[in-house]
Amino acid sequence: MQKFDLEAQGLRALNAALHALNGQTNETAWEVVNPKGSHSIAVGLDAPIELTVHGSTGYYCAGMNKQATIRVKGSAGPGLAENMMSGAVIVDGNASQYAGATGRGGLLVIKGDASSRCGVSMKGINIVVHGNIGHMSAFMAQSGNLVVLGDAGDALGDSLYEARLFVRGSVKSLGADCVEKEMRPEHLELLADLLKQGEAEHLAKPEEFKRYGSARNLYNFNIDNASAY
Repeated sequence: MQKFDLEAQGLRALNAALHALNGQTNETAWEVVNPKGSHSIAVGLDAPIELTVHGSTGYYCAGMNKQATIRVKGSAGPGLAENMMSGAVIVDGNASQYAGATGRGGLLVIKGDASSRCGVSMKGINIVVHGNIGHMSAFMAQSGNLVVLGDAGDALGDSLYEARLFVRGSVKSLGADCVEKEMRPEHLELLADLLKQGEAEHLAKPEEFKRYGSARNLYNFNIDNASAY
């Protein structure tokens, strides 16, 4: 176990050490203590390691993650796991706005609530939120899955493409071109797997969710739909 005191050693030294790792490293277990809300912790990792942050983080924690499993024993600020490629990011607390934005792969788990624009422009990432999400979540979401065990705020899925949205609780309002869709057997199977991956299989059953997706009216401009743009 590699233990790193962020207060004593500094953020630049931490990220430099993590960026120096590669697929052949034996240093696969890391702990970060005294994060004290620092920004850009563990950004740009590209190695199959497990890193635990003991405390809350600031902006852009775990951004551009590849391969690594990053656990935050606290809450996270804006831009958590932005542009994530693969691996997993698990947060025990809450996440601020645009968590998982533009994520292209991997798994993001938020065990508390997520703020506005969760999953904005997601492009293949899977996101599981144990609590609620804020307004404009999954705005322009292109692909991937967003699972919400709680409630969703205004304009869910506004202008989305082919991402799948599963919400267990209430939805304050749907965004432009987002509609409720049938929950077919393949979706129940997918959702069961996502709940298991997201450490939430004991909290909810797939049958308790509703599925939302694109009505596909805004793929191409049509004058009849002008008011929806």
